[in-house]
Amino acid sequence: MVTMLPSPRPTCIVLFLISVLLIGPGGAGHYEPNWNSLDARPLPGWYDEGKIGIFVHWGVFSVPGYSQFSEWFWYWWKHDQRADVVQFMKRNYPPDFKYADFANKFHAEFFDPNEWADIFKASGARYIVFTSKHHEGFTNWPSETSWNWNSMDVGPHRDLVGELAAALKKRSLRLGLYHSMYEWFNPLYLSDKASGFKTQHFVAMKTLPELRFLVETYRPDLIWSDGDWEAPDTYWNSTQFLAWLYNDSPVKDEVVTNDRWGLGCYCKHGGYYNCADRYSPSKLPDHKWEKCQSIDSRSWGYRRDMKFIEVMDLPSIIKDMVAVVAMGGNYLLNIGPMADGMIAPVFEERLRGLGAWLQINGDAIYSTTFWRNQTENNTVEVWYTTKNSTVYAILLGWPSNQPFHLTTPKISATTSVTLLDYPDMRLKWKPLTPTDGLMILMPLMPPSHGNAWTLKLEGVA
Repeated sequence: MVTMLPSPRPTCIVLFLISVLLIGPGGAGHYEPNWNSLDARPLPGWYDEGKIGIFVHWGVFSVPGYSQFSEWFWYWWKHDQRADVVQFMKRNYPPDFKYADFANKFHAEFFDPNEWADIFKASGARYIVFTSKHHEGFTNWPSETSWNWNSMDVGPHRDLVGELAAALKKRSLRLGLYHSMYEWFNPLYLSDKASGFKTQHFVAMKTLPELRFLVETYRPDLIWSDGDWEAPDTYWNSTQFLAWLYNDSPVKDEVVTNDRWGLGCYCKHGGYYNCADRYSPSKLPDHKWEKCQSIDSRSWGYRRDMKFIEVMDLPSIIKDMVAVVAMGGNYLLNIGPMADGMIAPVFEERLRGLGAWLQINGDAIYSTTFWRNQTENNTVEVWYTTKNSTVYAILLGWPSNQPFHLTTPKISATTSVTLLDYPDMRLKWKPLTPTDGLMILMPLMPPSHGNAWTLKLEGVA
């Protein structure tokens, strides 16, 4: 007589799969799978030193390329049934057209990863965050867990992540990968959601296999997690994944992560803090942070209906970036390429303009930290950064009156002032008071398409 053993319960199978996915080759590591341990990990230095990144939102949503936040097009159409999106589809597509049909039109025929990488290098960025998968679930790599809904099986028939990763590496640019933890209409996720997230089928069969594959295959320097907010981190098994990432993964020493790892994690847990899209703190944060900002003020993904007035101009970008860096943050500037793989000329122009400004003024940005005073009221807006014993005063506009007054720095017998446009020419100055402030005789105004100039102050406190 054969005794039949009971079949394992589905929950046990899922937990077993999760444990297998998160067991690394090196065994137990230094960081434990809890926030107290993980949050104590020092942030790898390259991230704070780099300051500037480029965010890239690209996927099937780039094909319709319509309406505010175009990367949410499928959700606006089928879930929220927004009137403008519904009418757009009725006017332009047959009644039986499905969102999945857009993937066949995502050809990326003009995508040249080397050309992209050249533009990114010219922008002065130190790291690139590329959309590996957005909330629609389409993966920009040949994912085994996303059959016929990835860039190798349909559309471009190319490994977009892999090609860009190789091009960035040639130019010594750091690779970051944006990854959405959830997918709007994935049946596994919807089933877990219906259970009150008591089951984890989607996590075991989709999220964790994807994350582990991305890390082991492309070895990103940064993981920009998103799409986590409907469920707690315990559902996502975030702490277990991060413990593996920090202890045993091939990028354990260099990888940087953000704070989007489950409901309630924003601005509390993770590597650096995003807190919210376009986050702009009113006072100096006590934790490393990043502002993500899109050049198109109405969308992260490309919009075919984008108007010029809705695009940030170069002075606005530089002003935003300078304020972020002076407040101790990193600046992640977003573009949305077209479905065919072209970067819109207006985006390229902005990126190259930023790079041209950084070529002159980069010493006041890269590897700097916040100063004791971040800004001061003046005839023009002034922001301060510092590096070693040098203080930089970044002027967002050219002073209309001579001499120009800086009230914050404390002078000394060794104080000297130069303009980064003319690094070999010391400027004449006098003290405002015996110990504080400077009256600086400014030279002829050098050109700056960014409408921003930097004074280098040495021998001040």
